Amino acid sequence: MSRWQYFLRRVLMSIPVVIFGTTITFALIRLGPLDPVSAILGTQYNPQAAEQIRTNLGLNQPLWSQYLDFMYRLFTFQLGQSWVIAPGTTAYELIEIYAPRTIWLGFWSVVIALFVGIPLGFYAGLNPNTPSDYAASFGGIVWRAMPNFWLAIMLVTALSQLGTWTNGLFAWQTWIVRTNVVTPPALDFFQSPVEQFLEDPGGWTESFVRATKQIAPAALVLGSASMGNEMRIGRTAVLETINSNYVETARAKGVSGRSLVWKHIFRNALIPLVPIITGEAFLLLGGSVFVETVFAINGLGWLFFNAAINGDLPLIGTLMFIFILILVGTNILQDFLYTIIDPRVGYDG
Repeated sequence: MSRWQYFLRRVLMSIPVVIFGTTITFALIRLGPLDPVSAILGTQYNPQAAEQIRTNLGLNQPLWSQYLDFMYRLFTFQLGQSWVIAPGTTAYELIEIYAPRTIWLGFWSVVIALFVGIPLGFYAGLNPNTPSDYAASFGGIVWRAMPNFWLAIMLVTALSQLGTWTNGLFAWQTWIVRTNVVTPPALDFFQSPVEQFLEDPGGWTESFVRATKQIAPAALVLGSASMGNEMRIGRTAVLETINSNYVETARAKGVSGRSLVWKHIFRNALIPLVPIITGEAFLLLGGSVFVETVFAINGLGWLFFNAAINGDLPLIGTLMFIFILILVGTNILQDFLYTIIDPRVGYDG
């Protein structure tokens, strides 16, 4: 079986998973306690108006009819409109507003986890039982153990009071560019970035730096647990690879240290990290409701939370469908990366 046949097979096998996940989503939002009619009417609730709204929204239709309509609309990407949070606003418009903030947060969270956690873990694995190994291992345990909600509150408090603690010598709000500690990132520089950069390079760069600074504390909190986890697993993977027979054989054949590390140790040590990286990348890109709330990011996590507590059923279904697609997509990407790192995968029939 070729790599692309293996990839196509994984894609086809994911279709029942998407259907099953979407069906469970429908069951939870239709059979659960959420009542969008009560949320729409609020204090002006009366039975006649409630019945009229249920009729208009199709909630009086048989459950099987609602299910077929729900599935058809999702799989044809007719995502509908919000009922409660932003009545009359399409789900596409809401996603267009809130998704860039979550993607920006998730991107920097993944960068922190990948480019800090894995290199430190590999370095500790290459230098076992040394002070640097102990320091990296201890740091990984500490970062892994700190809950996101606690770290978020502590970081907001520290950054807010930093100017007072240093007698005005250093304040986060005025460092590099002026920003608030908790604020949604301004992502205007994403709109026609090439044109904006050519017209005003200094202004575009300042906007980029400001948006990065605004998201940095939240990204550090969201990526901290993943960073510690990847550091720990990376260290273990390197230690196991160093002691393997093929590394000993390569060393006995006179393979240079640099070639041994890059071609034999690092590549094989990445194999157990692939499912960790792809799985955590989905969680980080999906954002965190609490982190987005504490830092006022107001991304997809915040939108999903508000849709859930207000009973905005079409918006809940749309966001869950998107999360399911992202989850399935990351798993397919994981399988594809396996075929690159370990060519034996996918060729055994």
